[in-house]
Amino acid sequence: MGVRVGPTPSRSCLRERICDAAFSYVSHSSRIVACCLALSALIVACALPVSAQSQQTDAPPAAPEKQSANTIPPPTPGSVGGTVVDKDGAVVQNATVVLTSGTFSTQVRSGSDGSFIFTNVPSGPFELSFSSSGFATQRKSAVLQSGENYVVPQVQLVVATTVEVEVTQTREEIAEEQIHVEEKQRVLGVFPNFYVTYDPDAAPLNTRQKFQLGWKSTFDPVSFGMAGAIAGIEQAANAYSGFGQGAQGYGKRLGATFADFVSGTFIGSVILPSVFKQDPRYFYKGTGSRKSRFWYAMANAVICKGDNGRWQPNYSNVFGSLAAGGISNLYYPASSRNGVGLTFANAFIGVGASGVGAVIEEFFLHKATSHAPNLQPHQN
Repeated sequence: MGVRVGPTPSRSCLRERICDAAFSYVSHSSRIVACCLALSALIVACALPVSAQSQQTDAPPAAPEKQSANTIPPPTPGSVGGTVVDKDGAVVQNATVVLTSGTFSTQVRSGSDGSFIFTNVPSGPFELSFSSSGFATQRKSAVLQSGENYVVPQVQLVVATTVEVEVTQTREEIAEEQIHVEEKQRVLGVFPNFYVTYDPDAAPLNTRQKFQLGWKSTFDPVSFGMAGAIAGIEQAANAYSGFGQGAQGYGKRLGATFADFVSGTFIGSVILPSVFKQDPRYFYKGTGSRKSRFWYAMANAVICKGDNGRWQPNYSNVFGSLAAGGISNLYYPASSRNGVGLTFANAFIGVGASGVGAVIEEFFLHKATSHAPNLQPHQN
């Protein structure tokens, strides 16, 4: 079987075929590339809005300017004012008005027209207190807004039903009242018993009051009567014979007896207690055993209370007895005058006698003394 061989193509014809085939291949490839590029562009276009929307959602919301516009301003102080009147509508001057708001507190007085005002008052709840002499205190409360000028409704004060009056006495006034009580104390309602106090906390006497008590005790009519009775007894016994007898002798004895009483009282109970600042009175004890009360009374001959309320040596009584004995030598007869030794001896006898007198005062004279106050007795 033979193979048929066709005519051999020319070189020019073959070149044309190769060119056509290459063109066709390039044209087909270009279309494929174009389609791919178009598809990629479509995908990118669809993806862009989603990305933008996502970025927009994630962005911070509010602008700083809008936040600053919503900030709350700080509170501003305000004022509170009003008028104070009485029940008849008349203004009340100089009424004390106190404002309290938390820890803030201040006060003013109402003016001549009854008005009052508080400035720079912090906002918030507050309370007002109104008081004036003769009126009952009133209180009102309210709330002050920021920057507000609050006007309190007219405040009407009513007359107080009870008025409390505080009376404070000075120490001198208290002592004066106590002296008036002591000046009424008389044994059996007759004999003066002024130099004893039944008040354990009696106020100390000043110099004027010591002189007052000494004067009342010395020049009491009963004191004159007692001096006269003693002079009569001495006249009958012819004591101090240098004075003689008869009316002249009696007068001398009366004068000497009264002079002893005056010098003893004023020196021992007025002058020296004023100098040494001591109390010349006997402070009644009234409690404890009889023994303790006895020695308490005897000790008062040599100790006494000072004006400072403390116990101290009784210089007034000791030196007073000595001075009175020395002075008596000036008006007693020469034959009856005492020497220095006898003067000291008599002075100490006088001190002992004052102790005995205190014992009598402690145990016997309290119940026999009129107008003796029923006070709690001394515990010392």
